[in-house]
Amino acid sequence: MSEVSNGDGQISIESTDMSSGEAKIASLFKALIKLGGSDLHLKAGAKPRIRLQGSLKALAMDPLTDEQILEMMFAIMSPAHKEHFKVNGASDFAYDLHGQDRFRINVFRQRGVTSVAARRVTRTIPTPEQLHLPPHMLKIADARQGLILLSGITGSGKSTTIAAMIEYINMGRACHIVTLEDPIEYLFEDRKSFINQREIGIDVNNFHDGIKYLMREDPDVVLIGEMRDKETFSAALQAAETGHLVFGTVHASTTAQTISRLLDMFPAEERALIRQSLVFNLRAIVTQKLLPSILEGVSRVPAVEILLTNPMVKKLIEDSRETEITSILRSSYRDGMQDFTESLRQLVDKEWIEVEVAYEVAPNPEELKMRLRGISTGGGGILG
Repeated sequence: MSEVSNGDGQISIESTDMSSGEAKIASLFKALIKLGGSDLHLKAGAKPRIRLQGSLKALAMDPLTDEQILEMMFAIMSPAHKEHFKVNGASDFAYDLHGQDRFRINVFRQRGVTSVAARRVTRTIPTPEQLHLPPHMLKIADARQGLILLSGITGSGKSTTIAAMIEYINMGRACHIVTLEDPIEYLFEDRKSFINQREIGIDVNNFHDGIKYLMREDPDVVLIGEMRDKETFSAALQAAETGHLVFGTVHASTTAQTISRLLDMFPAEERALIRQSLVFNLRAIVTQKLLPSILEGVSRVPAVEILLTNPMVKKLIEDSRETEITSILRSSYRDGMQDFTESLRQLVDKEWIEVEVAYEVAPNPEELKMRLRGISTGGGGILG
């Protein structure tokens, strides 16, 4: 379905099936798919809204009541998720629209009533090329051991990028891949690899239990969802230390901040040991932002910062000087690294984004202006 505005800026859709709670939410999900949207938002007392190319737009239908939203959610939630929602006021789960896409859903209480944020996740896993990721991303996925972290803010495409890298391994390596996810976001099919996906709350009670059994499952490659606490990150490091390739996501906006965020999970007396483990096991950190694109048929493209561990990076981490990592990025483009400014320069030069967008999100607009003029600002000599 193409987007149709009714004159008030609202989006007209086909009539929804109101025969049952599941039929109601399925109709809204189908409308989101037909419109090509990425997210569905529901709020008691408001019209449903969908996110199209980054902007929220209301659907031309009556506002939903709290009772209607609860009926839809309870129709697709497991008993465990219902109980978690009743006790904690929020719950995360996933829903498969039969034969179509999958939805990652957060239902939560606000001001005494119910709201929902549902992210659409397509069954088709895009390739790194289709995501317009830098070619060096494939080399990162070729690693056989160590820790690879994907970081970014909410909605930056971390899950999609990491799925593309896992699928790249799946297509090319005969190995065992085990994922621990909350919830499962992409459904993988066995190609050359043998894949087991475990969903928290369905296949295993919690991350702690899933990680406890992980090493007994003989994995070669491990995906641990978001690194939320010291237990999760400690387990990821332990898996990397024992010869596995481990992927994980972190909520952070730069590569240097990713390291700081991880260290902040631990008390001060434990951080030196964690630094040593990072020195030996960290392989790469990829941080990305999604930006509106001017490419025909492409709504957004990623600006990507890539850190690869080398002796200089290891030295900075060991010496608590991760704030200086940007200087390494600037001087290591030939090695496959890049900072956000270089990524923005490339996106502008390729005519994938507007230059105004690049300046708006650039960490240092003046530096970007110099790069676009062909003036290098590479760093060096920081290790003394």
